[in-house]
Amino acid sequence: MADVTIYSSDYCPFCVRAKQLLDMKNVSFNEINVDGNRTLRQEMMEKSGRHTVPQIWIDNHHVGGCDELFALEREQKLDPMLSV
Repeated sequence: MADVTIYSSDYCPFCVRAKQLLDMKNVSFNEINVDGNRTLRQEMMEKSGRHTVPQIWIDNHHVGGCDELFALEREQKLDPMLSV
């Protein structure tokens, strides 16, 4: 199984949707909550080049956010990435 990391916020509906999709696929993931933590948010921005959550990595591949995760699912590319 692939190593999945998601930077998220408790107040973000897109984070909830992304985590629900991963949960539905029985994928465990490392969640890094950036709420109130400037250091973690800065780390996320440096790694991704983006300032919004969620930011998702599958292994060392930066997927992007919720929209990109669901696009991979629609294109039937997500499962192969997760089963590596």
